[in-house]
Amino acid sequence: MKERIAIASDHAGFRLKESLRAFLVAKGYEVKDFGTNSEVRVDYPLFIRPAAEAVSRGECSAGIVIGGSGNGEAMVANKVKGIRCAVCWNTESARFAKAHNNANVIAMGERLVSQHMAQCAVETWLETAYEGGRHQARLDEIAEMER
Repeated sequence: MKERIAIASDHAGFRLKESLRAFLVAKGYEVKDFGTNSEVRVDYPLFIRPAAEAVSRGECSAGIVIGGSGNGEAMVANKVKGIRCAVCWNTESARFAKAHNNANVIAMGERLVSQHMAQCAVETWLETAYEGGRHQARLDEIAEMER
């Protein structure tokens, strides 16, 4: 079994969440779904925060949060100590999110990213290694801001 991934969305990201959940399960990942469970309008912080907290506590090794644009979801996730959430819209943004920023959560927008591109971006992000080196000093500065 591969690592455990947290996933959450609001109503605007529900269909993409369901697609990515199935994609991850098919790839052998364990997925913890924090909802929402339909396209009925909801307030995204109620679903995004618990997913980010699960990553912060180490219950999940990574997280994916989804909305209409992904911006609000990233803002919520980044309020959780220890979370580095990047908005991703293609494979390059996902690769840089991990390689340079060691993002442990990514945010995506169902209104902006096709299901196919989202799957490719998620796969790239999960398979990319953090480069460390010159990037670590910046992550240390971010961690210091959280203290």
